[in-house]
Amino acid sequence: MKTFNDILKKDVSIIENRMRSIFPQNIIYQKKVIESMQYSVNAGGKRLRPVLFLETLKLLDLEIEPYLDVACAIEIIHTYSLIHDDLPAMDDDTLRRGKPTNHVIFGEATAILAGDGLLNYAYELMHRFLLSDLSKSNMEAVAIISNAAGIMGMIGGQSVDIESENKEINIETMDYIHKNKTGALINASILAAAKIS
Repeated sequence: MKTFNDILKKDVSIIENRMRSIFPQNIIYQKKVIESMQYSVNAGGKRLRPVLFLETLKLLDLEIEPYLDVACAIEIIHTYSLIHDDLPAMDDDTLRRGKPTNHVIFGEATAILAGDGLLNYAYELMHRFLLSDLSKSNMEAVAIISNAAGIMGMIGGQSVDIESENKEINIETMDYIHKNKTGALINASILAAAKIS
């Protein structure tokens, strides 16, 4: 019988293999920013969001193969947010998952562009997915992910987190930050898969 860890390892392996295969190859002029993007994407992590997305699809009796790029897009959005969160203007972190943060290795300007590049690339992946199957449920699933990543979700939570720094805040504000900065994309991973089904 498969354990939770067995399932997790298999899903993570599928996601990481797919992510390695979808990044542009043989790039000349944008080489540094692509390396910066890949550095953070390949830095490890639990891959919780795409795993939840894939496992929800499986629970609803769907094959995961047609939806792998959406799973990768979710993880890529999460990764972009970590690059920007670590910047000196935000949390000014020098380590992420035991490795130097993106801006420490590549410089602030390239780290900003890498984050921007990842966010845009996630949308490229989701648009390609929609072009292959422009059903209403697929469009609604992509909208769920987009809203969770935006000002009413992750960005909204991050902005309130920044405004609340070094201030005493109430429990409602703390709840808002956690629900949106962290929780919105986790929630969307499950809801988007359910919407696809």
